[in-house]
Amino acid sequence: MPMMLLRRHILLPALLSATVMYALSWLWHGLALTDLEEMTIPKPLYFTLAGLVYLILGSGLTFMIHTAILHEWISLKRAFPLTSALLGAVAGFVVYLLIFVLGMSFVKGGMLHVVVDVLWQMLEQGVGGLCVSLGIIYDMHKRYLETERAK
Repeated sequence: MPMMLLRRHILLPALLSATVMYALSWLWHGLALTDLEEMTIPKPLYFTLAGLVYLILGSGLTFMIHTAILHEWISLKRAFPLTSALLGAVAGFVVYLLIFVLGMSFVKGGMLHVVVDVLWQMLEQGVGGLCVSLGIIYDMHKRYLETERAK
């Protein structure tokens, strides 16, 4: 039973976060913009690699938020979802800096494109951080109910 709790405690927030960020990315790049239509690499390869990247991002956000809780940098008692979203937005900024420095982008544009891209990345990872917090809150609630039933 403890191993199942550990898996739910880690996997649920990571998978929830990765799935939501992947869906947001598809909505943004596939529906709102025409980025996916203009790609030169095969779409199945792109979607596979993007899925892997979002699993890594979701796991990274989960690790960061659990570490912040452990070291009491963020509190579960005060605005936990908002704080997790802000931590996710910071992670999104760092991810964008890496993408920008490596020159990986859908479209080569001017400064407006850079600003919109960084804001989108921060929003996307901010929602990912929010999803991690919701997964953690759900797990804490389930553990509480399981403990109450065991009494």
